[in-house]
Amino acid sequence: MLGKQTYLTENHEGSMLTLSQKCNSKKRASFQEGVDYENTPQGLIQQWSPPHKLPCVPAKDKENEAHFVLAKRPRRRKEPTGLSWDSLPDELLLGILSCLPLQDLLATSRVCKRWHRLAFDESLWHSVDLSGKVQVDVALQQVLSVGAVGLRCPRSCITESFFLKARCLRVQHLDLSSCTVSPLVLEDLLSHCRQLRDLSLEGLLLSDSILQSLSRNARLVRLNLCGCSGISAQPLREMLQGCARLEELNVSWCDFDSSHVKAVVEHITSSVVQLNISGYRQNFTMEDVKALVERCPNLTHLDLSDSVQVTVESFPILQQLSSLKHLSLSRCYQIQPATLIGLEKLPELKTLEVFGLVQDSYLPVLKETLPRVHINTCCFSSVARPTPAGCRDRSMWGATCRLAFRP
Repeated sequence: MLGKQTYLTENHEGSMLTLSQKCNSKKRASFQEGVDYENTPQGLIQQWSPPHKLPCVPAKDKENEAHFVLAKRPRRRKEPTGLSWDSLPDELLLGILSCLPLQDLLATSRVCKRWHRLAFDESLWHSVDLSGKVQVDVALQQVLSVGAVGLRCPRSCITESFFLKARCLRVQHLDLSSCTVSPLVLEDLLSHCRQLRDLSLEGLLLSDSILQSLSRNARLVRLNLCGCSGISAQPLREMLQGCARLEELNVSWCDFDSSHVKAVVEHITSSVVQLNISGYRQNFTMEDVKALVERCPNLTHLDLSDSVQVTVESFPILQQLSSLKHLSLSRCYQIQPATLIGLEKLPELKTLEVFGLVQDSYLPVLKETLPRVHINTCCFSSVARPTPAGCRDRSMWGATCRLAFRP
């Protein structure tokens, strides 16, 4: 039987069994070459898909392979066609920055280190107006530390003290009228001021230490203490003696008694040409008028309003003021309206304020009697005040601040 099978296998190669075996072997060969069966799409996907990336071999396994280094080709710099900001000198940039308002100047200071240094150059911060800014603690410190000469911030709030270890400030013109500030904070600020020329502390609560600090400003020219309180007569005398160059002084409506008034009229410097000492009713007497005229013979502006002890007997004394141009006797009820004609002997008198003293019916007669004198032109005094009443500009003692805060 075995012999018959061997015979069939060897001698009948064209039989059906042999043909089927050959067909199966061809199909296996074709599958191995990459062609799959018709009904299996995986083969077509593998055939037409891109070749997979070879895994990265560590450098230690590539001993015989070449090493490649990726490098970025440097870009060719374009030659500048004109001037750039970096090539401009500091002087020219400062000239450009001087034309910017306050908000834009602060914005440019954040561009780069160089612009920050130039934006805070002291020449750009010569005078600053912070009126309209309610809380000025940080702004006040920056402006004064950078070297501002003029600062205007009336009706602002100052709550903190930043100048305990600061050097002497450069500020010369300072307006703190009607600010909300404690005497301790104000004392710390003024104790670092030695170059003040114009100062307004109108309506503030002061202290004797503040007056001592003011006495160290020998070049003080204008001082406005209208409506101030909290000071004694002796520090007031020392302050007036230390400020020997005063030309304008406003001490109206302060919390003064007769000793304070005596300190003013007996120790005020003779260089004063404008004085407002109104509002003291019974505390300002005829003896004070005599002492004042002897002390300040060059007065051009004098306000004695609300001094009910001043009588018509003061007119011969006032006639000694040959340079007097503006006189205010409002609500001095001891002076009769008819006696005002005697003021025609003042050769330089230009303005006379007699509010509450002369009735409207008598005012035309008085104007005819004193034709070269303007009567009742302004009910508020402008002596030593940084901005006169009724003036809407943001000037300070006649000078406009270069930088101004715009709310």
